[in-house]
Amino acid sequence: MRILLIVILERETLRSLADMNPSQLARRTERSLHRPLQIAAWLAFAAAAQTAFAQTATTGSASTSSTEQSLPAVKVSASSADDTPLHLTTPVSNGALGTRSQLDTPFSTTVVTGEDLANRQANKLGDVFAGDASVTDNSNAYSAWATYITIRGLPIDWQNGFKIDGNPFISYGITMPYENLERVELLKGAGGFMYGFAQPGGVVNYVTKKPGKDPVTSFDIGYRMDGVISEHADLSRRFGPDGMFGARINYSHEQGKTYNAGDINRNSVALALDGQLTRDLDVYFNAIYQTSRSSGQTPAIYVSPSYAGTSLPATISGGTNLLNSAGQHLNTSLQLYTAGVKYQIAPDWSFNTSASYSKSARDRNESTLTLANQAGDYSDYRWNGDEGHQDIYWQGTFEGKVKTGPFTHQLVFGASIQHQTNDYNNAETTAGGTLGAGNLYVQNPYFFYSGSGLEKYRASEINQKALFLSDTVQITSRWSLLAGLRYTNYDQETFAESGATTASYGKNGVVTPTFALMYKLDPLTTIYASYLESLEAGQIVADTYANGGSVLNPLRSRQYEVGIKTEHERWSVNAALFRIERGASYANSQNVLMQDGDSIYEGVEAGGSVRLGRNWQVGGDIMLLDTWYAKGQTYNGKRVAGAPQFTAAARVSYDVPFVPGLQVGADAKYTGNTSVRPAGDLETGGYMLVNLGANYMTRIGGHDVTLRAAIDNLTNRRYWMFQYDSYIAPGDPRTVSLNAKIDF
Repeated sequence: MRILLIVILERETLRSLADMNPSQLARRTERSLHRPLQIAAWLAFAAAAQTAFAQTATTGSASTSSTEQSLPAVKVSASSADDTPLHLTTPVSNGALGTRSQLDTPFSTTVVTGEDLANRQANKLGDVFAGDASVTDNSNAYSAWATYITIRGLPIDWQNGFKIDGNPFISYGITMPYENLERVELLKGAGGFMYGFAQPGGVVNYVTKKPGKDPVTSFDIGYRMDGVISEHADLSRRFGPDGMFGARINYSHEQGKTYNAGDINRNSVALALDGQLTRDLDVYFNAIYQTSRSSGQTPAIYVSPSYAGTSLPATISGGTNLLNSAGQHLNTSLQLYTAGVKYQIAPDWSFNTSASYSKSARDRNESTLTLANQAGDYSDYRWNGDEGHQDIYWQGTFEGKVKTGPFTHQLVFGASIQHQTNDYNNAETTAGGTLGAGNLYVQNPYFFYSGSGLEKYRASEINQKALFLSDTVQITSRWSLLAGLRYTNYDQETFAESGATTASYGKNGVVTPTFALMYKLDPLTTIYASYLESLEAGQIVADTYANGGSVLNPLRSRQYEVGIKTEHERWSVNAALFRIERGASYANSQNVLMQDGDSIYEGVEAGGSVRLGRNWQVGGDIMLLDTWYAKGQTYNGKRVAGAPQFTAAARVSYDVPFVPGLQVGADAKYTGNTSVRPAGDLETGGYMLVNLGANYMTRIGGHDVTLRAAIDNLTNRRYWMFQYDSYIAPGDPRTVSLNAKIDF
């Protein structure tokens, strides 16, 4: 959760703002654009001041009761979102497991609602899960690292770990338009049964906004340091006989100068259509289209096996432009189209089928700075290329209930087909190479300009065909048993530029099971023990390694978890003990990416939130994690790279009683030291980030208005952020964000 900032102005200042006419207010706002804190104060309080003082002037010395009656009406959002911030009763998609609430899902999950995203003013995936201690931020909103996070010390599979409304897409380099989302769901750990081949870090599912019963017309405008302006519009309507058809469209745009002197220009539109053709038959169509152009992003920093030093160089600010060099850019595009049918066969049985097509592309000119020593010397290697991905996906499922004697069975069974292609540019069209040597604390002098539209070839194809079945047996009113099985035929091929097959892997009958035992301590409390298996695709080795272009074998993972979830009107708690066993892969001293033994992750995570009185909400989250390499030949006993031993998050919010509609608060997150390389000889060091913010809800001219202000990294802490095995990045600097929304 974002932590909220309250900026108090003196009564005379408020009077001066209230007495201004609209043109004077506009001129004052224009003069203040370079002073973010003043903008925050104006956005949060000017409208309220103008309304309050105007009413005071007309009523004179009114009584206390009449003064209370003259206060502007305040739109009150559903209290459940505040009183139960873990959203454990929220239905979530679990792939082959069907749709069930977090409370009834025997795995660790997190849900972040659209309101949470707006209050936090999330700008990258790490922001979305800032309140979850199990999630470590490795992301950057304006570079190819946009969706890099680790969960329980494990990365998310960039090819199979991201979904939109349950449909796969390649998210590499793409920052989602969070304004267009209803919520974001996170399944932690192995998801082999639910979603097929994937790394055991977890699965992120973006849920887009759909047409509801009530009409929606809203517009908001935002500002983010150092000069990014954003606009967002949301329109939803139902029409036709008895409102049988629905349509919702969201459009967002951001453009301007980023905190590290780069540039961003992003446009996104999301469309959702549905039709309730009969009482039992629904159809729907969803589409997303986004383009983004950015430049001046911070390069990737690679700590190679030949790095000379016992610690990392002194930290630098993520807001610096010293590392930026001319010509660097990242241009991305995303398209996703989904159509589906939902049919209620009987009161207890339904059939859902959907098909989707997604296409994403990247055109990037990117530097990789290979660190040489602790003094910060590096070699600047520039890479330029075009990449494209396509995903065609179909799934059909039956969900229902049957009884056999005293037992009730909740059944889900179905099938899915997925065809994925990856296209990369030809080697002869790739330009760049080593530009020269430099130092982290001196301006990068190099430049390399390149165009786009490079010729591409089909580099790999992946096909998955699966059958799945799960049965949740209600043994007694408290005890239930889940058993699930996924049967997959998997094929993966890689190709040379000539079209010849260079490597292939095919396996029929891959079985990934799941089992869970659940006990209802009471209707709002679930205790569970679960077991999962997962298989991940063989990794195509990047060109930065000595064996670049080769394909590694698939890796099997196993997950054991025991947990508890409980949600009540004023408090919520969840906790889990887990162990994940995954095949290990890392670069050896010859910079060869190899598979060797296992990586083990054991830990405990716990979180909760409580409402104190009428005005206070307090929450916290922790994770203790122990990791090591086992059964290998090289790094046995060493900590696994990218896995912090301890993380903790805390948040507090306060509803200001004397200013109805105003909520202020703060949050903090501590990330412990993290091993950068499998050798275990370098660490990032621990760091704490503190954020502040404020939300103010009021009515102006008969319309609901929401004003938001936030400061990320309040203390402007400098720190090294782990991004990927042997890669680091400077953490984001202090950033001020503002937003004003009006509902018509």
